[in-house]
Amino acid sequence: MSDPRVRLLGIRHHGPGSARAVRRVLEQAPPELVLLEAPADAEPVLALAAHADMAPPVAMLAYVTDRPERASFSPFASFSPEWVALRWALDAGVPVRCIDLPTRVGLAHRNDDQLTLGLDGTGRPADPLADLARAAGYDDAERWWEDVVEHRSRTDDGSFVMAPFDAIADAMNAVREVYQPSGEPDDVTEQRREAHMRAGIRTAAADGCTDLVVVCGAWHVPALGRAFDTGQARRDAATLRGLPKVKSMVTWVPWTHRRLASATGYGAGVTAPGWYDHLYTHGGGDVIARWFADAAHVLRAADHPASAADVVEATRLAEALAVLRGRPLAGLAEVDDAARAVFGHGSDLPMRLISSDLVVGNRLGHVPDSTPMVPLARSLAAEQKRCRLKPDGARKVLELDLRQSLHLQRSHLLHRLALLDIPWGRETEGRGSAGTFRETWEVRWEPEFELRVIEASALGTTVATACTASVLQRAGDTASLGELTVLLERCLLAGLDDTVPAILRLVDDRSAVSADVARLMEAVPPLARTLRYGDVRATDAGAVRAVIGGIVDRVVAGLVPACVGIDDDESAAMAGLVRDTQSALALLGDRDHLAAMHRALAEVSERERVHGLLHGVATRLLADAQLFGPGELERRVSRQLSPAVAALDAAAFVEGFLGESGAVLVHDDVLLGAIDGWLATLTSEGFTQVLPVVRRTFASFEAAERRAIGERVRTGAAPATHRVEHRLDPARVAAGLATVAALLGRRS
Repeated sequence: MSDPRVRLLGIRHHGPGSARAVRRVLEQAPPELVLLEAPADAEPVLALAAHADMAPPVAMLAYVTDRPERASFSPFASFSPEWVALRWALDAGVPVRCIDLPTRVGLAHRNDDQLTLGLDGTGRPADPLADLARAAGYDDAERWWEDVVEHRSRTDDGSFVMAPFDAIADAMNAVREVYQPSGEPDDVTEQRREAHMRAGIRTAAADGCTDLVVVCGAWHVPALGRAFDTGQARRDAATLRGLPKVKSMVTWVPWTHRRLASATGYGAGVTAPGWYDHLYTHGGGDVIARWFADAAHVLRAADHPASAADVVEATRLAEALAVLRGRPLAGLAEVDDAARAVFGHGSDLPMRLISSDLVVGNRLGHVPDSTPMVPLARSLAAEQKRCRLKPDGARKVLELDLRQSLHLQRSHLLHRLALLDIPWGRETEGRGSAGTFRETWEVRWEPEFELRVIEASALGTTVATACTASVLQRAGDTASLGELTVLLERCLLAGLDDTVPAILRLVDDRSAVSADVARLMEAVPPLARTLRYGDVRATDAGAVRAVIGGIVDRVVAGLVPACVGIDDDESAAMAGLVRDTQSALALLGDRDHLAAMHRALAEVSERERVHGLLHGVATRLLADAQLFGPGELERRVSRQLSPAVAALDAAAFVEGFLGESGAVLVHDDVLLGAIDGWLATLTSEGFTQVLPVVRRTFASFEAAERRAIGERVRTGAAPATHRVEHRLDPARVAAGLATVAALLGRRS
């Protein structure tokens, strides 16, 4: 039997020019069978590509079933030649097969936690067509394909005057002679892939197919052309014999244009997927005008002026630039230059909008519900539908009012996914706003979240059960009391009430045996928020109160010893913990706890061998609680700033006392005068020592506070005198006056 007719269509992956050329070949001379450079074990899911709900960009995801973190992604866009060939074959009823190395073999030979199937390999260029383009003086491989192959190989009616794929095959033969003089790849994986693809071609011939089309990367064309050479089948069989395998799963997942534009991680390295999609979709004579019309729409949506006249002018300028540069059609460089000149008037600001929304784009693909999914993925899809929260590749802002049932459900879902390390949403406001019944989220769905869902599926079949299992596992592995209490707070935010008793028991047990006051104080703020805001989410947080009481008792008992004899770094950390603990107790409003904390702070403020920073913090917190009588605050500040106190210790006191707010100096003339007077009396050496601390302290103030303080000092509104009125003893005054009179030679 004679060898079948085999047409090798060497393409540039994700190239719209290649995609159009492949489509024309298939339409003009339909084959009996289409063979694709795709994993052989992906054939069971190929038919899904014809489903009405399948919309690119999508990716073929393959993963090891018992180790889903080992996975590969093969992205496809509307302009990917393999996708175009697959859709044509499915629509035309032509059989299609995948002939690349199966994922069960490819994944067994890779130790990477995450990898990407594609062109990259050792011993050859990552993009051989790009090498040819550079040799021809082009900096864009797709532009080179368009100019040299696509436009110059067709007549006006669209028919080919030459076979572009034959020319590409000749070029690849020349390139491979440079990179691989032996004719065989140096990389073992490359050898196995090409051997498997040749075997796939021979299998199709053995099945009786006489007219084949093979759509593969241009680099592989010379190797696949040797499929029927004498002895090649025997050599390929030896290359593929005894390869280890793993149990793998292949499915489809949504992808994004933004991910296609990424050359790292799971990206495809396509620099302008939105532009390529436009070229493929609107490949007619008005492609440039359509592009500028879309650009004008994007700019007007952002309140940037863009008129119909601008569209016409930009189109003419882009076409004129193409003529001046000797190119058959305006490309992205000409379009960008024209848009910058016409829409931006030389500014790059509108170009950023065009680049983000058009050149790259935020399109997110979609796969049908019948796509093979793990149970957790189906549960997540159901939750997303119930919450009316559709995944989207564009960043969006969600304003949630937790008093509304739907918004509360959305909040629970986003918090649960965060606990599963699937950060679909990110809160843009701090926890300080937790009591307002509002949350603000930035949400954007990333393709790799699909893999994280698969990884988390080992924990449970629903979002709630998987999240509960993850939390309890994390709680058991966490030795830090502070991390436990933060985890407890996150559970309440996620509506995982069933986990609260178990975590509370762990918190109580750990706090009972902990002698580390700092770790105990770390636990107080999240517990206080849990107790204070538990009713916002209809959560019973009453059991938290007893735990807080025990922790506060231990903090109060150990605070003074914990503050004695520690260095600068430890004092700074302790100061932050003291402030946070005081704020948490004030939030709860428990008078007994506050009173106990204040007694401990009063002792800290008077104790020797306590760092000046902690002296200042304790003094300020007591003053804010209005626990000082008239003049007591000024007396304490004056004492800490007296000449008997070292300059650096005094500066540390000022830093701790003022904290990150200068409001007290704006409203209290005596305190401002005391600090101003202290600075004025410092020696040159002492001033040099304290200057960094003072500058750091005042730099933490609001700009308005700094201006107000400076104005008061400039105008002399800060008296350097003490506010306390001293009563004079008349007898002592008379004796002093008599002495002065005698010294002056005057009679009293």
